[in-house]
Amino acid sequence: MRQETTTGPTAPLTGMGKGFVHDVWYFAALSSDLKPGVLKRTEFLGEPVVLGRDKAGLAYALRDICPHRAAPLSAGRVVRDDAGAQALECPYHGWLFRTSDGVCSKIPSLVEGQGLEVERIQLRRWPVQESQGMVWLYAAENPRQPTPISAPPTFEGVVGGSPKLVERMVFDSHIDHAVVGLMDPAHGPYVHQQWWWRSSKSQHAKEKRFEPREMGFAMARHRPSKNSRAYALLGGAPETEITFRLPGLRWEHIQVGARQVLALTCLTPATETKTRITQLIWSDHPAFVVLQPFIRLGTRRFLQQDGDMVNLQNLGLKYDPALIWIDDADRQAKWYQALKRAWAMSRRDNTPFVNPVEPCLLRWRS
Repeated sequence: MRQETTTGPTAPLTGMGKGFVHDVWYFAALSSDLKPGVLKRTEFLGEPVVLGRDKAGLAYALRDICPHRAAPLSAGRVVRDDAGAQALECPYHGWLFRTSDGVCSKIPSLVEGQGLEVERIQLRRWPVQESQGMVWLYAAENPRQPTPISAPPTFEGVVGGSPKLVERMVFDSHIDHAVVGLMDPAHGPYVHQQWWWRSSKSQHAKEKRFEPREMGFAMARHRPSKNSRAYALLGGAPETEITFRLPGLRWEHIQVGARQVLALTCLTPATETKTRITQLIWSDHPAFVVLQPFIRLGTRRFLQQDGDMVNLQNLGLKYDPALIWIDDADRQAKWYQALKRAWAMSRRDNTPFVNPVEPCLLRWRS
């Protein structure tokens, strides 16, 4: 039996700056959330952001602070500037900022002879891409060089049109603790006790094979455990693969014959102490037509239970205790730390990213 343990303060969970992973894509919204002319305020990596969609259908993301008197631009309106470009109008003094690049195109209070170069004023702009019905924001380490180094991730199993289920919640925690909780395989019998899923008395030894994946790792495709009752709703002989990818994406792809289910969980850091959780499920399985209300209630209950445990955990974390992480149940948490360090090193040194995860068999009881 291995005696490997890891101890240390909570600090090692954070890796760069405020502990956020940079030069990667984060989930921001569903494409259907953004309507032309409608402004959506959010927080992202500790910054206020206004999301929108222009008349041509292109999504944009700009810093939601007017540099004049700090009024939120999301409280303003979308107009056309003197050149006909779409712009955000500040509700305080009417300054205009083009939605295409964040450049100021007009300051109404200026009069002739006041030589301020208006176009030298510019809002921070986050690169935006849409893929598979989702809006992604690119978090550049250097905001003056925001050009993405890759495309947003794509997911096998996005089938059947729009998601069959969308649930949102905010956890009062840094994204690191939210991620570690998301990948923890041993808390189920204690946190998620319900008759239709499992009970604390139903625990079995598990043995799963893990493999490296792009910017992450996967629990290789396998038959679900016998004490996971919810899979029985799908009938047949389901097989599942669970994947994690930086910065905070976890998805489970279930195959039941020709039918598919994709359950994607996206963690997006709003601030250092708040993380948005978005749970999305796509499927072409008929169970999601007949049983959708029950699946929705179950998913919501799962998220609420995890959120309640985060709040309990915060009572201890505020004292900055040393944490003991054990093999094999906590190996995925250790991999997350190692992935963050390897990614930060590759960006700092401008070298290829080397995935530190190696194929292995992990064993635990849950």
